[in-house]
Amino acid sequence: MEASGTDDKVKSMILSAWHNVKYSWVLRTKTYFRRNSPVFLLGKCYHFKFEGTAEDFRKDFISRIWLTYREEFPLIDGSTWTTDCGWGCTLRTGQMLLAQGLLVHFIGRDFWLQNSARKLAPIESSYKDIHPYGTESSKPQAAKENEDQNQAAFYHRKIISWFSDHPMADFGIHRLIKLGKHSGKVAGDWYGPAVVSHLLRKAMEDSVDPELQGISIYVAQDCTIYRDDVYDQQDNSDCDKSVLILVPVRLGGERTNTEYFEFVKGILSLEYCLGIIGGRPKQSYYFVGFQDDSLIYMDPHYCQSFVDVSIKDFPLESFHCPSPKKMPFKKMDPSCTIGFYCRNAWDFERVVDELTKVCMSCDVLQCTVIP
Repeated sequence: MEASGTDDKVKSMILSAWHNVKYSWVLRTKTYFRRNSPVFLLGKCYHFKFEGTAEDFRKDFISRIWLTYREEFPLIDGSTWTTDCGWGCTLRTGQMLLAQGLLVHFIGRDFWLQNSARKLAPIESSYKDIHPYGTESSKPQAAKENEDQNQAAFYHRKIISWFSDHPMADFGIHRLIKLGKHSGKVAGDWYGPAVVSHLLRKAMEDSVDPELQGISIYVAQDCTIYRDDVYDQQDNSDCDKSVLILVPVRLGGERTNTEYFEFVKGILSLEYCLGIIGGRPKQSYYFVGFQDDSLIYMDPHYCQSFVDVSIKDFPLESFHCPSPKKMPFKKMDPSCTIGFYCRNAWDFERVVDELTKVCMSCDVLQCTVIP
């Protein structure tokens, strides 16, 4: 057992070094976008031919929460692992999709970090407020904006803390690994998108954080969304809950069928879309958009050092990706999970309508909704 533990540590050190060499170079590599083709990012469309639009896209992208391999975090219970480098990429992409759902839930889809650089400004001034709900205040506009900025700052840090690499974090890797044992998974195993979807659902169910009692996760079975089940989760006896809908799908056999690309593009164009847990074979990415026949993604394979989020004003830089990456659709692995956010029953019906239109327009039936 001791020898095996030593082997795991050596293996993880080698993997960390390799991934850092490989992905440090990747992060510095510039991604090019065509000026005359629209770019979609989580339901928003950007036309770079218009002045300022490219910068708006960059600010929008960099404001999404980036969760990557980490090293030197507390030991995962029942193992010798203090890093997920080399095996935890799908767990990380699942975390990113859920983090986006929580950003939308607590702050709004239009949340932007005001400072476009990865070196973020102090917490009091680092956010461009776009808070989507709540009643109008009689306070002066400047005071109201400052209050909303502080609220956005609070939730931004709170959301990141829920994904901390610590055993007590609600959606941290330690919690997901613990839940994975019920599916026969252990630290060091590779996790598929469907398995990760159910781990996130269970983690949300188990959370006792008061802030998370107004949201739940529904995982579709066999590409089928059961309307009554979603309504049951939304119409809770204690409160009306928002629902994150996760739909595991398979877009082909051993390889992704190119006929599904229009379907994927249609999904990523929807305003309620939270992105896709997907990637290449055995290499998971978080797909957030597209341009032409290329998918735009966030890559979890860069190994970074553990961040202690219990420290006041813990550094935020490593939780935001400096630049987007693109990948041809034909290289996409067919196994993936699509995410949607529904704040209420009205949103859910909109998602159903839009999803049905996408499926019909692409002449594919990937998702079914049953009353």
